[in-house]
Amino acid sequence: MKKLVRVFIAIALVSGILLYTISELNSSQGYSSGNTLTIFNWGDYINSDLVDRFEKETGIKVIYETFDSNEAMMTKIEQGGTTYDIAVPSEYMIDKMRQEDLLIPLDHSKLPNLKNIDQRFMDLPFDPENKYSIPYFWGTVGIVYNPSMIGGKKIESWNDLWDPELKNQILLIDGAREVMGMGLNSLGYSLNDTNPEHLEEAKRKLDTLTPNVKAVVGDESRMLLENQEAAIGLVWSGVASEIMYENEDLEYVVPEEGSNLWFDNMVIPKTAKNVEAAHQFINFMLDAEVAAENTEYVSYSTPNKEALKYMPEDMVSDERFYPPPELTEKLEVYKNLGKKNLAYYNELFLKFKMHPK
Repeated sequence: MKKLVRVFIAIALVSGILLYTISELNSSQGYSSGNTLTIFNWGDYINSDLVDRFEKETGIKVIYETFDSNEAMMTKIEQGGTTYDIAVPSEYMIDKMRQEDLLIPLDHSKLPNLKNIDQRFMDLPFDPENKYSIPYFWGTVGIVYNPSMIGGKKIESWNDLWDPELKNQILLIDGAREVMGMGLNSLGYSLNDTNPEHLEEAKRKLDTLTPNVKAVVGDESRMLLENQEAAIGLVWSGVASEIMYENEDLEYVVPEEGSNLWFDNMVIPKTAKNVEAAHQFINFMLDAEVAAENTEYVSYSTPNKEALKYMPEDMVSDERFYPPPELTEKLEVYKNLGKKNLAYYNELFLKFKMHPK
């Protein structure tokens, strides 16, 4: 019996030593919870040099993971397999996450650089008083097109896309809200409409667009439009900016009927392990010069009004990507439509994608 006890004691001692050694190794490599920050963001949505700078300035090791949709991000956070300290969801998903108690309230006293954010982008309906989120980037959904490929025509309306002469020339975002929203707006309806009759009407109208649709795609649209393999694309404004940088023949327009005004904000998920470091990183990204450098890399519009002072004049004066308040006031922010309505949007969008040309 004594021999058995000694064996158990020996095993316990060895286990303790191993656990201590692993903990020390992880700490020395930047993987202890005290000096590690895990970020969950969209792909290619930050200047990696800034992440390196944050690590050097703070001694905090950043683990960076990416997602390709709000829904994928939400699912992974709900499952809790990985504990993220910062995530960057869009407005309607922030609304859903706060309603489902998946976010930690922010301590604004730890975010002195919050003063740099334009008040136009604060205290919006999806997060009153910015209790849970801080603006990161914003933009619009619109049309990028190459006039030289469509006979010099000018596109100003969603309905211009139904021109029979544009056969097999249009690329669409692979997103239900964006495409169904385009159909709804083209009929004069809200892109947050949940009336089944209006949604069916929008889907029927979209079906008549299929002869003009070359493909429903993701990131491939950038290369296809840059290389003039398609003349027109339904895109987010930041994507348009990147494409136009590579091909100066392209134009970008927010259609006159209206469109989406979107926001991606930084949040701290409920399962975060390093809330203090999360606040440090958010405040770091709110620094005017940091925000300016990040914006020049990402190409989307920054909500940081002080950052504009450090950015190229031709960039901040371009009203296609920094539209005046009189235009942004006409645009709509996506609302959280609820599971039932969102499922219906997705169902109609899938049927549209399967509709024969």
